[in-house]
Amino acid sequence: MDQAERIEQLEMKVAFHEDNIETLNDEIFKQQRKIQLLSEQVAVLAAKIKDNQPNQLASEKEEMPPPHY
Repeated sequence: MDQAERIEQLEMKVAFHEDNIETLNDEIFKQQRKIQLLSEQVAVLAAKIKDNQPNQLASEKEEMPPPHY
């Protein structure tokens, strides 16, 4: 194998790796957008759940007097 063939093979490998890196970067970008969207949705759902949780303490009107009264 002469030097020209070796250089050509190296150039092909570099081009292949550059394409793979670009593909992986695009995929990471898409996943980061999905993670961001899902995080926002979880925050909204958590707020809705928190708002819908009943208060465990009864108001004074709802409070029954102790049985010894």
